[in-house]
Parts: sequence; structure tokens; C-alpha cells
Amino acid sequence: ATILVIDMPELGHLDSKKIAALAGLAPMTLQSGKWQGKERIIGGRASLRRAIYMPALVAITAVMRRIIILANTLLREGRDWQPKRP
Repeated sequence: ATILVIDMPELGHLDSKKIAALAGLAPMTLQSGKWQGKERIIGGRASLRRAIYMPALVAITAVMRRIIILANTLLREGRDWQPKRP
């Protein structure tokens, strides 16, 4: 959190697209004329990306754990997955 505040004082003052681009986390389309390129993550603040990489990886691991537990429960109980209906 400290690195976010120090390396990105703009936090809280920009819209989501601008802040993502400033951090180097927004896809940029590379194209010219008729040539259609691919979208890539470029530029931005590398120190900020390094600071939020591990917390993001932990979150992904938690989601993977939740998926495997759900799959195990469904198979063990012989149930099909049913999405929650509002």
C-alpha cells in the first residue's frame, strides 16, 4: 500500500482507464494505416507493477483453490454445477 501511494500520487484523482494506463496495465493497440497490430501492455511504472504482482498472484491462487474445492465437492456429491439465480 505504501508503494502505491508513493509511486502513484495520482491515485484517487484519475478515472480507471487513465490510472490503469499510467500504471502500465492497460492494453495499447499498436497499428498503423491498414496494418492491424496486437494489443500489448507497454510503458507505465514498472516499480508499481512489481509491487502489486505478488498480491495479485496470491489472489489468483485463492481463486484456483476455490475452483478445485468446488469441483471436488460437485464430483463427490454427484451434482452438476448450477449458477446462482438472482
